[in-house]
Amino acid sequence: MVQIQRKQYLDFLIRHKDEQIIKVVTGVRRCGKSTLFELYRDYLLTNGVDPSQIIMINFEDVEYEDLLDYRALYNHIKEQLLPDKINYIFLDEIQHVAEYEKAVDSLFIKKNCDVYITGSNAYFLSGELATQLSGRYIELSMLPLSFKEFCYGISDSKMSNTEKFNLYLEIGAFPFILSHGYRRKEAREYLQGTESKTVRHFYIPDYRVTLNATSTETADRRCLLHSR
Repeated sequence: MVQIQRKQYLDFLIRHKDEQIIKVVTGVRRCGKSTLFELYRDYLLTNGVDPSQIIMINFEDVEYEDLLDYRALYNHIKEQLLPDKINYIFLDEIQHVAEYEKAVDSLFIKKNCDVYITGSNAYFLSGELATQLSGRYIELSMLPLSFKEFCYGISDSKMSNTEKFNLYLEIGAFPFILSHGYRRKEAREYLQGTESKTVRHFYIPDYRVTLNATSTETADRRCLLHSR
């Protein structure tokens, strides 16, 4: 499996490394935000940062269920901080933590904390980000794979650019599809599941929308397109 380097986004994080401002990565679900953190972590490790300086938490992992309270999260991280070094803190899908901004702000004001968080578009589009972290963050809006990135991940060197572009249009630009070598049928099934979960779990509850089966399918596609 080819690991696709998201250079544009990685360069953004590198440029703002060690700046005392919260780095927020937003984007539609499954566009590669968690993988971007992994790429950036690898960059840090190869450029002199010790593993003990890096704290990574993905709140979609049940292992961290006890940290969904902001006080528990803050205390957990505080116990691991190295007082004489910069600590790189990655909080993935932060919207799962109730009143997360209290923990993030408390880390932000510490001189030796470099804080990075991710959240899905569906949550942050409602204005939560600007309200809760106003004046303390910069945002990186992430998209699924560009056509250039998509081509980099295709292992079939015999495909023409036209064939690659047609495939790109047909199976979509989500990294998961390309990394697992999905064929057209499997790609469509994956996209349908992703679209439905995005709409039903985030957009519909947020905007109190009631849809029947037909209109839900239409709304699924429209919301996913707008979130890109």
